[in-house]
Amino acid sequence: MSQQPLMPKATAVWLIDKTGLTFTQIAEFCGMHPLEIQAIADGEVATGINGYDPVANHQLSAAEITRCEKDPAARLKLLPAKNPVTRRTKGARYTPVARRNDRPDAIAFILRQFPQVQDVQIARLLGTTKDTIAKVRERQHWNSANIKPRDPVILGLCTQTDFNAAVNVANERVAREKAEAGLKDGMGAIPAAPEAPAAEAPASTPEA
Repeated sequence: MSQQPLMPKATAVWLIDKTGLTFTQIAEFCGMHPLEIQAIADGEVATGINGYDPVANHQLSAAEITRCEKDPAARLKLLPAKNPVTRRTKGARYTPVARRNDRPDAIAFILRQFPQVQDVQIARLLGTTKDTIAKVRERQHWNSANIKPRDPVILGLCTQTDFNAAVNVANERVAREKAEAGLKDGMGAIPAAPEAPAAEAPASTPEA
């Protein structure tokens, strides 16, 4: 399966509003159906989703958009990830003191836009705790009134590469769980083996 942008639906909203690409081009880039793209353009779906700029977030180049705008048969190509980082295997990510107050906003952003990402992944990605995540989710955080969902990459709390990796892991887990659930549903009850027919009694022989 071809790679897709980090936030497909939000990216589609941005491409519809900001470019002259066809619905088919946007649909194929975002892994969606052209009719769904048309519904977004008509305001029937995704009305509460803010557009996500794939150019500013290094997933698509402006030149690539221009190329495809000139040729409706052309297809957008996702930019390769830049500056891959070595994965940590132990310990939480260090967050500069000046940015720690931004973490609740980043947590709220992931909970809202990527509910499939597990708390343990969020904690590792942002260098926070499960308790803080739970408080933000349940609006029990001491600063809940001022929390506004904001992209952790833009806030500088994690790299785009790490964020993409966390979302991809979550997506793969969800897909795997759905496949396993579908397999179980399809198996159904195992039919019992048919019973062997009863043996017939031997015919009686006439007495002499």
